[in-house]
Amino acid sequence: MARLWQAIAAAPSWAWMPRRAALVAVSFLGIAFCAPATAQEGIAIPAPSAEQAAQQGGGEAVAVLAGGCFWGVQGVFQRVQGVTGAVSGYAGGEAGTAHYEMVTSGLTGHAEAVRITYDPEKITYGKLLQIFFSAAHDPTQLNRQGPDVGTQYRTAIFPQDEEQAKLARDYIAQLNQARVFEAAIVTKIEPGHAFYPAEDYHQDYLTLNPTQPYIVYNDLPKIENLKRIFADLYRDDPVLVSAMKASN
Repeated sequence: MARLWQAIAAAPSWAWMPRRAALVAVSFLGIAFCAPATAQEGIAIPAPSAEQAAQQGGGEAVAVLAGGCFWGVQGVFQRVQGVTGAVSGYAGGEAGTAHYEMVTSGLTGHAEAVRITYDPEKITYGKLLQIFFSAAHDPTQLNRQGPDVGTQYRTAIFPQDEEQAKLARDYIAQLNQARVFEAAIVTKIEPGHAFYPAEDYHQDYLTLNPTQPYIVYNDLPKIENLKRIFADLYRDDPVLVSAMKASN
């Protein structure tokens, strides 16, 4: 199901009309047959007990997170105050295989990921992890999210340094010990991997396609989770990749 969806989504622009019709059909098939019965998403969880203090005068920082299809994860973090950019892409594999049609095979080592740049004076890495685990995806699903199945949809954190890695490890242990979710967190911590931006047609996908059935069913609830659980951090105006490019 996931590979059929991916093949249709990657169709060239001249095939837009048949692709659009197929996307609708596959989306509803995914709703009917592939969605897990007890998704652990949209759950209020405690903040990291070992949260670091907000940094002063350090400039922008980076977090790279993977939680299934990058459309929804990007859409969530583009709407978080303190985030200055969120780019969909690939992490975990080599540069030569960081292409959508190759990543969809599940054989490249890549996960669909999002590179988040943020102002550490306004939001901390720990708070981003709290949003990631609570609102953006289900960290108890192994090598899948909702209707999408394969290692490219795994839940993973790609720490940029040892401080991020330690905070992520400690936070996962804290949440597992507290039994916040009905099952254990299966998020992998994968240091030492570069991030590669995805193709342009994947960027800002949720914002540009808000009525597509896949987005409506799988991703708009993530935005509602963010608004409900992190109301003080939610922003109506997303930080879009297209706007960032236009300003450069």
